[in-house]
Amino acid sequence: MRPELRRAATILSSSQRLSTSAVISSSSTVRCFHCATRTWAIAHPITAHGPPPKAPTPAAEFKNDPRRAGLNQQKSPHQQQESQTPSDSAARVSEAKTTPLKKRFWKDVNVKELEDGYQILLDTRPVRSPTKAILTVPSSKRHLAEAIALEWDLLTSAQQALKQHLIPLTSLTTRATDIVREDELGQQRIRQEIARTAMRYLETDTLLCWVPEKEIHNPLSKASVAPEEETLRDKQARVAGEIINFLTRTVWPDVEIKPVLDENSILPTSQDENTLETIRSWISALPPYELAGLERGILASKSLLVAVRLVVEWSEHFSGLQETIQQGKDVSRFGVEEAAHASSLEVTHQTEQWGEVEDTHDVDREDLRRQLGSVILLVSGDRR
Repeated sequence: MRPELRRAATILSSSQRLSTSAVISSSSTVRCFHCATRTWAIAHPITAHGPPPKAPTPAAEFKNDPRRAGLNQQKSPHQQQESQTPSDSAARVSEAKTTPLKKRFWKDVNVKELEDGYQILLDTRPVRSPTKAILTVPSSKRHLAEAIALEWDLLTSAQQALKQHLIPLTSLTTRATDIVREDELGQQRIRQEIARTAMRYLETDTLLCWVPEKEIHNPLSKASVAPEEETLRDKQARVAGEIINFLTRTVWPDVEIKPVLDENSILPTSQDENTLETIRSWISALPPYELAGLERGILASKSLLVAVRLVVEWSEHFSGLQETIQQGKDVSRFGVEEAAHASSLEVTHQTEQWGEVEDTHDVDREDLRRQLGSVILLVSGDRR
């Protein structure tokens, strides 16, 4: 054999021995699954006793679904009787008890004029408050009585009368009559509750919370907006200034109202004690219907100042003040649109930039106007 071939054979045999030893050494470190420690399954005891549960049944409102008509016809009378459970019987009993509420027991809704005001009649039955007292609207508020009658005429069942959002004017008028009843008894519970709630809203009034003048995260901040364009802070300051000037000139003279948020702090700034006491005394002295309307306006707009501006503009109690204002400077009427615009400046600014969320922003916008409109209906009237 040639020396070259002998040398190649020697190298090949040595490499085979090395690879074989490597495989053996590596296989000695491998642990197969069947060599692992066995862990036996734990059989838990059976705790359930009795027959298996019955198949689920449809809810009561789907019993008469036309899509189930074929299934009911396929069952024999005996099977249908067996498929009825005690819960079905209870549902039928409860349904029988609530059936009268599902029907409208009146045909016509009328407004009856009496010496002390107007009553809303369901055929011959007067509408009553939750305390069973007859709801009587003052004689100067014929339009309010007609609006309440329209609410009840739009109901299709007596059960809907239990939902306040379907009869908002009725519930709002009932709130006012509760204040009237407490005033006659010399009680102040509701008045104190409303005054306390109103003063809490003043601490973080929507009209007094302005965005910072310089905001690095806002592309439309003061530094990046053209001089002729109006920033959100400028809009807030302008709208708030108009309302505050009106209130401090006609309603609360010599009262200083300042913004509640500082640019360098997240804590609201408190108003002066003189300002707080003046506003609190003014709220506590309001007539019942104006006080109830003010409460609704505050809860709707999240602003005491906007609610006060709206009530003063439309209340029959402030008719003398309204005549004085009209004789003076040319001041435009402050209505539903103006109040809604003042209380939703930031939301409007954001939706103009990023767009509206369907079934959210549009619903909130209309609901705000609905509630502010109910305030005007409640407090306005004809002086006689």
